[in-house]
Amino acid sequence: MLLAVTSDTHHGDKTSNLPSLLLKELEKRKPDLILHAGDVTSAELLERLESIAPTIAVKGNADHLGLPEEEMVDTGNVRIGLLHGHQFFSLNAQFLTLKALDMGVDVLIFGHTHRFYHEAYSLHGERVTLLNPGSPTFPRMDRPGFALLKTGGNTMGVERITFW
Repeated sequence: MLLAVTSDTHHGDKTSNLPSLLLKELEKRKPDLILHAGDVTSAELLERLESIAPTIAVKGNADHLGLPEEEMVDTGNVRIGLLHGHQFFSLNAQFLTLKALDMGVDVLIFGHTHRFYHEAYSLHGERVTLLNPGSPTFPRMDRPGFALLKTGGNTMGVERITFW
């Protein structure tokens, strides 16, 4: 299964333009599912993402769309947790790993920092992967882009897609 993972698009909040580079790449790659880790800020963007693939989004600190705070997605043998991250005092790896264990997920996807992050940790005999796709429109000390998460059987891979 191919999942496109994005966050912090801020459409309608910081920009009135749809994130064309993101949409173009998503159309080209044809994901099975799109996961948005919050700060969508626009129903129009959600509708556009839905026209490419089924989309699951969570509420970010700038969202007023009635989205849930957290979601869980099962993709065969990989269970994914999705949240924005503004709920935490600190977005350090220890807090996020503990949250992933609390949710019972293999992968915890978060946003809020506008910076790509991908790392795996082991705690209490459990392995957890943390993934922040960064922002395709407003990266902070990073390049604009998103991530692809490929799952199949007991394997999982992450590919970072950047626009330049």
